This record gives sequence, structure tokens and C-alpha cells, in this order.
Amino acid sequence: MGLGGCILLIGAGAILAFATDWHMDTVNVGMAGWIMMVVGVIGVFVYASVMRRRRMVVPPTTTVVSDDERRL
Repeated sequence: MGLGGCILLIGAGAILAFATDWHMDTVNVGMAGWIMMVVGVIGVFVYASVMRRRRMVVPPTTTVVSDDERRL
């Protein structure tokens, strides 16, 4: 699940938790919204940690030439 999917989960969960007044006998809609928001936030943190590992920059190894070697 990418970053867009996580943000979509957070938004849909917030709508279910705060902006609806549905009452169902089998499903607590408010609790389902909170669960969706928590899963979305966890997904954002996991996505950020994975992308941080992928984008680590390793400096290239270069040989250092001293002034003594240039004069030869």
C-alpha cells in the first residue's frame, strides 16, 4: 500500500468516525472509522521508514591524491 492509499484510509476513516450519523446493528461505524485511521497512520510510518532506507545516499569512494604524488 502506497502513501496515497494510507492517506485515503485516514480520510475515509475520519469521515466515518466524525461526519456520519449512521447506526447499524452489526457494525459500529465510528469504531470502524477509528480503526481505518489507525491503520492509515501505521501505513504512513511504515512507508516513510521503508523509503528512508531506500534513499540513503552512500558517498562514493574516491582516491585521495596528495601533493607528493602529483610532483612525480
